[in-house]
Amino acid sequence: MPAEWAPHERTWMAFPPSNDTFGLPGSDTLARARTAWVRVANTIARYEPVTVIADPADLDTARTMLGPGITVHPVLLDDAWLRDSGPSFIHSEDGSVEAVDWIFNGWGAQSWAAWGKDEQVGRKVTDLAGVSATSSPLANEGGGFHIDGCGSVLLTETVQLDPGRNPTATKASVEAEIHARLGTHHAIWLPRGLSRDYEEFGTRGHVDIVASFTALGTVLLHRQDNPDHPDYTVTRLLRSTLEAAVDAEGQPLTIVDVPAPTVIREEGEFVDWSYINHYVANGVVALCAFDDPNDAVAQRILQEAYPDRMVELVDARDIFAFGGGIHCITQQQPAPRASTVS
Repeated sequence: MPAEWAPHERTWMAFPPSNDTFGLPGSDTLARARTAWVRVANTIARYEPVTVIADPADLDTARTMLGPGITVHPVLLDDAWLRDSGPSFIHSEDGSVEAVDWIFNGWGAQSWAAWGKDEQVGRKVTDLAGVSATSSPLANEGGGFHIDGCGSVLLTETVQLDPGRNPTATKASVEAEIHARLGTHHAIWLPRGLSRDYEEFGTRGHVDIVASFTALGTVLLHRQDNPDHPDYTVTRLLRSTLEAAVDAEGQPLTIVDVPAPTVIREEGEFVDWSYINHYVANGVVALCAFDDPNDAVAQRILQEAYPDRMVELVDARDIFAFGGGIHCITQQQPAPRASTVS
């Protein structure tokens, strides 16, 4: 699997359907969700093609809101977190693009989740992309791992080893499957994710909100500096884990702390707002923004990490209110690469 910052052919997204998360047709919450998703899609579309799948009932609305520059296809949907329900695109040995279709079971068969339609989305997207797909027996989501394109993969013990996802899995069995599908050969396990991710509607520890590799060979790490927030302790645990880890070549990791927004509560609840949940596309980094003083700090850090790209701040407060961030709603399809087969 090429790194996220490798050249893309396009970005895939899903249009929020009416459901228990986003609200009923005509509701203010559903309108807010769709406006937030469209804002991300239009930002990325200025730099690379974007294709959106929408429930057939929402096709006309999606096309109207997204505009003529974005392709929309009808696909039955339960939800709109395409990083998780969609496929992971990879390169075959000859450089062409293929895909891995993980088992998607509603983030560990959680009681509130519906996935009868979304478990088919991986195959639907690969069909639309015109690429072949290999099915994996691992229940896994795209937000549950992050790769550097050089052999290393970040995983979380409470995700891949979650009894609701893979009840008989071990670290060895997960690593064998991940490496076989993604072409990695070195796993770095984090013990957990952010605190809010273990509440009723969380993913139980997705890595893409706490840590991510960058093109400069470093790991960006979420840092909560307010000791009143439970993630103050969590992020220091994660840093100590990464400090003890090495990359695929046995070298220590370079860790860059990215401070969390200064806001720690919204409507009485601790927030999980994070700049780590950004998306790297051709020529741009779509960076979550929260109308917070640390937006500019994070923008400077990401600009240093990706000096050849424009770092665009995109308001992500409504996306986080529904359970995720910009990375959670996007999925890259890499461009084919030149064959290495003689």
